[in-house]
Amino acid sequence: MQSKPKIIMSSLDVDRLERLIESLPGNAFPGKAALEDELSRAEVMDPEDVPSTVVTMNSRVRFQVASTKEEFALTLVYPKDVDATGETISILAPVGSALLGLAQGDEIEWPKPGGGVLRVCIKEIIYQPERAGEFHR
Repeated sequence: MQSKPKIIMSSLDVDRLERLIESLPGNAFPGKAALEDELSRAEVMDPEDVPSTVVTMNSRVRFQVASTKEEFALTLVYPKDVDATGETISILAPVGSALLGLAQGDEIEWPKPGGGVLRVCIKEIIYQPERAGEFHR
């Protein structure tokens, strides 16, 4: 089994996510334990100290599928900000909670519709609020 990569989170994201988790009914979110685990193992930093290559909330990320070299981009968002464009992913989705805190160059396994997994590499953090000085998004 592959060990989990080191993750970094901003203190602002951790505070907001802890409040989000507390606001959810106990059985409303099957990935609750996994997200709590990610929060507990993260290295937490002040938002202005988070490296610009780390996935934070509201970051737009470019990925590459290892097997096909196909690329796609998604923005990691809070549930209220998920839209129908297909360009957002909720932090409450299993892949969403797995992305938070990873860095450019890290790889994750992405579940495929219908079964199986894709190995996906984080190629670029296109936009990161902390890098842009936007700490209240």
